[in-house]
Parts: sequence; structure tokens; C-alpha cells
Amino acid sequence: MDFGVVLQADPPASAVVSLMRRAERNGFRYGWTFDSTVLWQEPFVIYSRVLEHTERLIVGPMVTNPSTRTPEVTASTFATLNDMYGNRTVCGIGRGDSAMRVAGRPPNTLARLGESIGVIRDLAEGREAYIGDHRIKIPWVKDGKLPVWMAAYGPKALAMAGELADGFILQLADPFLTEWMIKAVRKAAVDAGRDPADVTICVAAPAYVGDDLDHAREQCRWFGGMVGNHVADLVARYGEHSGMVPDELTAYIASRESYDYAHHGRSGNPDAGFVSDAVVDRFCLLGPVAAHIEKLRQLQALGVDQFALYAMHDAKESTIDAYGAEILPAFAD
Repeated sequence: MDFGVVLQADPPASAVVSLMRRAERNGFRYGWTFDSTVLWQEPFVIYSRVLEHTERLIVGPMVTNPSTRTPEVTASTFATLNDMYGNRTVCGIGRGDSAMRVAGRPPNTLARLGESIGVIRDLAEGREAYIGDHRIKIPWVKDGKLPVWMAAYGPKALAMAGELADGFILQLADPFLTEWMIKAVRKAAVDAGRDPADVTICVAAPAYVGDDLDHAREQCRWFGGMVGNHVADLVARYGEHSGMVPDELTAYIASRESYDYAHHGRSGNPDAGFVSDAVVDRFCLLGPVAAHIEKLRQLQALGVDQFALYAMHDAKESTIDAYGAEILPAFAD
């Protein structure tokens, strides 16, 4: 199993670079950041510094979207980083939650997202692609490589990930839901004539190593609030108890009232009060090292290829170090 660390691009950027370097020293292979232009600093500028100051780390957004940057701009940006530092990038992409809504726009349609996956990958790897009816190619790309991983929760998005994407990003670590969603992605891959093993499975969730569970839960409760935005979209689309999405995912937002993106992804988010301790425990990895290893073993058995650790709490350094010293070695090949 691979491991990644996920950070917000809060200033100063030097702190993000430092934590990414720390992650690489501890054996992490991937360095991810949020991508929401208004809320945080520009991640692609920071990636350039991270790549310069690391040797092996693969970097990318978790996740970008096809509107705040158009597909050809996204492709050119990745291709430039790859040309400068070798093919050490990955494009995580989704419909767009905070990036779009903070700017007063709705998330992208699945149709636009699906079209952008192929365009970004083709252009970044030096092939021709169509923007609408206009055919373009980036002429200076040589030997480019860009995997495109798609974030998804709902049935149509899961099917699209299996049909089109190089990887699937699931932003929660509940084993039951993970199993349900992996099966949906793999079935879609088979139905599309693909080898389901070609779709990398990445589970991303907060992890907090420590014995004080009450404190860890409070530090990570924000995550249930963030996931709730996507779940609310699913309920609006499919309805409650529709059978299209498991109740284990949708039921917990029944008392959700509002969401202020000023607190997005931050400990102490006042809009996450509806998230119960049980949901925090299901969605996150909390507690002593042994508890993390046990849950990661469950996820690995379900087919998870990478666990990406959200380090957005008051124990970033100690959790990254604990993973490097005691958890990653347990999953070394």
C-alpha cells in the first residue's frame, strides 16, 4: 500500500513545503493539497517548490475541477511541472465543491468532468485533444505522463470513474462504504472493457495518532461536515432511502443545517456539530498506532492501493512521524 499526505495550502507556503519534505523523509510517496483558489494559496506554484525540494514525491491536487482552470491550462501546468522535474505529478479531479461555490458557481456537471479527464490526460501526455470542436496539441510535450484520478461518491460518478479515470479517490475511510464504492467502480471498469486492476484505489481521510480519542475526534470532526456537502448533493439528486446510495452514507446528515466555507476543512468548524462521534470514528483513523494498522489492513483487503492522510489538525508533525516510524513499515512490500 502506498501512502500520501494531504495538506491545505495555507500561508506560509514554506510550511507546506516543509511538511511535504517531512512526509517524504518518512516514506510517503504522494503529496496532495486542496485546490480552492479563494480559500488557500495557489497550489501549483507550491508544487514547483515541493518538487524542487524533494526527490521522489509525487504531487497533485485533491482535487481540482475543470472550470476554475480550463482543461488546457491544467494540462499545460502539469506538463510544465513534469518537464521541469520528471513525471512526478498526478491530477486528482472532481466536480468542484468549495472552489466553485465560494466563487458563486455550482459544481460542474458530470458530463463536463468526464470530457475534461480525457482532454487533460491527452494534452499533458503530448496527444491531440478536442476543446469543443477545436483540435489542439501542446507541441513541446515529450514523454509526458499524467495519471488522472477522479473523486466520486454517487452511482453515476462512480461509474464514470470506472469507465474513464486512472484512479478513484474516495474521501472517507469507512470499510463498509469503501467496499460498496470499490465494487461499483470495478463493475463499471469491466462493463467498459477495462481491466479493473488498472484503476488505482485511493482512500483519503484524516488520521490522528494518539491515545486521547475525545481530542482526536474534535480535531477531525470537520471532515464529516465537509463530506456532508457532497452527501447533501446526493440526497438532493436521488432522495432519501432511494437505494441508489447506501443509507450508511446519507443518514448522518439529517440534522445538517448550513455550511460556511470560511471554516472549510478546519478543526473546530462550527458547522460540523451534527457529525456524531460514531461518524467521526467510521470516516477517520484515530487512536493508537495499532488501531490505525488494524483499519488500514481492512482497507487494504478491500483493494485500497493508497491511503492519503489528511493532516489538518494540531498533530501534523507527530502523526506524519508516527506513520513513518511505525505504520508504513507494517505495509512495506
